[in-house]
Amino acid sequence: MRRVSAFAVMLWASVAIAQATPSDADAPQKPSKVQKAPLDVSKLPFTPDSIRLVVAYHQDEIQACYEDLLASKDKPVEGKLMTSFTIGPNGAVRDAKVLKKGTTLKDARLHDCVVSTLTMMEFPKPEDGENHPVEFPFNLKPTNKGNARP
Repeated sequence: MRRVSAFAVMLWASVAIAQATPSDADAPQKPSKVQKAPLDVSKLPFTPDSIRLVVAYHQDEIQACYEDLLASKDKPVEGKLMTSFTIGPNGAVRDAKVLKKGTTLKDARLHDCVVSTLTMMEFPKPEDGENHPVEFPFNLKPTNKGNARP
């Protein structure tokens, strides 16, 4: 039961993270190439909040996958990716994938990029030493208003 309620909280809060947009909507936004300080997951407890924090830390990488998709399209597309992955006993991600159900962005290259990004994430180690399956939605839309013009 604890896993189910933790999942529900994580799913609800993840939508807010995935929909976050830059605060300065007038300035063109591009994925940052600036090195950010590493996230020390060894100091975090294994909680839904920590899982959201790790995903939020990597959100710009997910957005970069999406922005690459936009560059190949004539007009902007936006939509949702429903992902699934397992956090193993050592905090590493296994079995990452984009789920067909709930996903509206149907681009194999985008899916591969997101799966690769998820697989590289490192989470706090679960105290129980068990595998923890996670479903996480990403609502993706252009951050650069200039992309929205015909």
